Amino acid sequence: MWEKFVRDSERDIRSSAPKEPSARARMVTERLRAMDEAQAGANGGGGRRSWGRKKGAPAPARPEGWRTGPAWREGDGRASRRRKGWSVVGVLAAAALAVVAVDPSAALSWLPGGPGDDPGGTDATGTASPAPLAPETARPDGAPSAAPAGTPTRERPFAGSPADRWESGADAIRPPEAKAVNGVPADRVEGALRRTKEFLVASNLDPEVLKGGAPGKALALVDPLEEEYLSDLRAALRGPTEENDPVWTFTRFDPEEVDLVGDARVRGRMTVKPERGAAGKAVIEADYTFVYAVARADGGDEVTRAVVRRVVEVSVADLTRYRGTEGHLWITAVDGEISNDDCRDGDGVIRPQFLADLQSGPEPTGEALDPYDRSREVVGDDGGCGVVTRT
Repeated sequence: MWEKFVRDSERDIRSSAPKEPSARARMVTERLRAMDEAQAGANGGGGRRSWGRKKGAPAPARPEGWRTGPAWREGDGRASRRRKGWSVVGVLAAAALAVVAVDPSAALSWLPGGPGDDPGGTDATGTASPAPLAPETARPDGAPSAAPAGTPTRERPFAGSPADRWESGADAIRPPEAKAVNGVPADRVEGALRRTKEFLVASNLDPEVLKGGAPGKALALVDPLEEEYLSDLRAALRGPTEENDPVWTFTRFDPEEVDLVGDARVRGRMTVKPERGAAGKAVIEADYTFVYAVARADGGDEVTRAVVRRVVEVSVADLTRYRGTEGHLWITAVDGEISNDDCRDGDGVIRPQFLADLQSGPEPTGEALDPYDRSREVVGDDGGCGVVTRT
């Protein structure tokens, strides 16, 4: 048995040794590299506009399953230790294969996705879908890792995106448990949290608003004492301008240009904290990213995505001490980023960019950012047309 184990181990190690790519693989790599360079030269993938801003870039073209390895030598000590580590892993893998051969069901039960561990489900087409992520309860430590390779289609519009594991629709917005904060009673905090969710849903998920309709429900939630703010919002909806564009607050697309494909994916969190230097006031910060898949309204199979991040601040006050209208929201700030857009302010809608659009878009400026990286703060207005690393 030991001799067989050694033979199998040597065979597995030999079979896993690096091999020179075939001529076809080299041709595919070169063609995809050229596609990447052409896309980067055309636009970088979309734009960034302000209040807020928009950024976008198609993911680099790579065939599914294609991987690249590290350089052969990155420094003698570190590289040699890495090779030793992989050798040990190779032996351990061979030992694991021997265990599987003896008792397959017991061995597989150790692995994620093994018997008794359902990692996901299937979609309407019967394709396996990944397990959803747990709700976000705090600021992440970094950007999400690369999603499994995939090209978005009408059947799988979020393939190849971290949003493929995000929850859909309004249920993904979960207000935290309400508690009394800085002299503001718990019931008032609870009501403000609930209405903040309603505002986010009415502004970014309402089907009619997404098709360019009037956001009546969202406007009705704003405290009527915020007269100037409401006046600006209504003016933007009547006649968008470069200085006052409704997409700074409301997510809207042109239904004559694009069809929404599937439900929007949503990830984020709400937090409540005391308002500094103001007893009897609390601040709700709602930080959410919405991902929308769209296809051309005149048909076609190409699907692209727009990524919208909204950060809304709401002041919650003890109305026995401060002005305010019962049952409404006092919104103090709205900020955000919109990724994969044509960079035009004043048109009143988000215009996601498809591959053909990238050839004539504006030149990108600024550093490239990951729209899925929720560990960073929202980027301030730089007046440019920025770039993102993926959509």
